Amino acid sequence: MIDVAMDMEQYDCPFIDTTDDHDVSFTAVHWEFDEVSKRLETRLAVEGDERDELEQGLTALQDHDNMRECSLFSKRGEQAVIRTVIDQTNAMKVIRENGGYITGPFHIEDGSETWEVGFDEERVADDTLAELERNNEFTVESRDALDTEELFDLLENAEPAMTMLDGCRSLSAVERETLSAAAGAGYYQEPREATLKDLAAEFDVSDTAVSKNLRRGERKVVRSVVAALSDLE
Repeated sequence: MIDVAMDMEQYDCPFIDTTDDHDVSFTAVHWEFDEVSKRLETRLAVEGDERDELEQGLTALQDHDNMRECSLFSKRGEQAVIRTVIDQTNAMKVIRENGGYITGPFHIEDGSETWEVGFDEERVADDTLAELERNNEFTVESRDALDTEELFDLLENAEPAMTMLDGCRSLSAVERETLSAAAGAGYYQEPREATLKDLAAEFDVSDTAVSKNLRRGERKVVRSVVAALSDLE
């Protein structure tokens, strides 16, 4: 099995268009493709930087030309859960017609989408990526060949892996950037190579603000790790 992680920019995806214009992000919770209608049904978690951004993003999504159905399940503060039905995009069509398959939940933010796609053969993966380049822009973030032992390990521990992945993807853009900057600057080293004041200066915010962003991000990540540990084989 060849597992390819891509940062995808589709030109006909309503989610990408919406995140390009509004400070919202979408994370797939469930998806199902209808072979007859050639449409994709999804349930997604939506998060806006602010409540107004969430409202504007949901309105823009509902009004998109490629949106066939969009219903709200729940909404609280800057977060919501929705169900959508969209027409098949060009990238979806190419991957499916070449025997590719989605191996993990997708996340959309800042005008691009993170995809995890699987292929059974190296040649098929190469041909599909070449065809995708004709109508889409993407960057291959990683490409791994999984042997039998690795594949079974992945399958047996899919639930805790998904729990950790969901935890990471639940981070807001600010939380993700702050955690990445802190780790890169040595904030978590012993002894520390960076302070809250250093991070605050980098983001041009107060010490209190950067500390708050760190704590919120750390809570989300730690919760997902603890939950995954209890299910780990």
